[in-house]
Amino acid sequence: MQTDTPVISCRNAWKLFGPNPRQYLSQMPDGQSYNDILADGYIAGVKDVSLDVGKGEMLVIMGLSGSGKSTLVRCFSRLHDITGGTIEIDGQDIMALPEKGLIELRRSKMGMVFQSFGLLPHRTVLENVAFPLEMRGQDSHKRRERAMEVIKLVGLDGREGYFPRELSGGQQQRVGIARSLVIEPDIWFLDEPFSALDPLIRREMQDEFLRLQEMLGKTIVFITHDFDEALRLADRIAIMKDGAIEQCDTPDQIVLNPKTPYVLKFTEDVEKALVVHASALAKPLNGEAVEGTPIDGGMTIRQLARTLVNDPRENLPVADSSGTVTGVMSRKAALDLLMGPA
Repeated sequence: MQTDTPVISCRNAWKLFGPNPRQYLSQMPDGQSYNDILADGYIAGVKDVSLDVGKGEMLVIMGLSGSGKSTLVRCFSRLHDITGGTIEIDGQDIMALPEKGLIELRRSKMGMVFQSFGLLPHRTVLENVAFPLEMRGQDSHKRRERAMEVIKLVGLDGREGYFPRELSGGQQQRVGIARSLVIEPDIWFLDEPFSALDPLIRREMQDEFLRLQEMLGKTIVFITHDFDEALRLADRIAIMKDGAIEQCDTPDQIVLNPKTPYVLKFTEDVEKALVVHASALAKPLNGEAVEGTPIDGGMTIRQLARTLVNDPRENLPVADSSGTVTGVMSRKAALDLLMGPA
């Protein structure tokens, strides 16, 4: 269940690549553009980024190649040391941690899955999944027991004795996901985990991933360059360009209210009725009395199409998941989104 408690808190984070990045950043004029920095012989992998990731939230970071999304996530786990700003995990400044404390933080709180599966070819599925527990020195019986739990969780029960070469691409990715889950991380970093998969397997893995998230409620930072994937998975989407975040918002708001021309390009061809939920179009009640059966704010405008066509009410009450009416939606605005303005 997503909450507002920040698990990751990032403030004015910079990651510059170049000969003397800290000195350069300390002397850099305000408002320096990405190209200005580049002309000075530096690359802004992360450029003045501030954001929070709440407990149980799935934040999807997206952008084109070279936009800085992978660099930012590597800063979150301190695989890269930031040049300036702060990054806190559960209120702890990770740049202040000694090496031993950082290793312990990664081992106890963080799981990571990357595009390349990174499986050990000479080890079985069970042995691959149990490997992080082996590195912890856990008893062989207990690590086998825990590994089998997550193997069943990702749908590979019966294949624990297979070697990676005997598995399909989608099955290998499931092993990678199981291996990252076996340590029961609070935070899960996934860097384009499905991009190497065929479209049908990719869709299947997205379904599996959503199922796992509903069961486990992890705090997740998920990297993709696929906008459709971001819309399908995210609680919020952060769109990056040249190391900076152009917009960070819910999928509904990204599609309805793109803040920059760059974000607009991502949303131009999206069928908004498939993405936007009734709650995103609802206005506050402001003491106004509403009558009749409310509609479910969690349904998309496309899912409500038949209701919108048949219901004559000018304004439709919108209810949250508990059935409480939280706002009112203009039927005309919803029909315009569904079919285009009259």
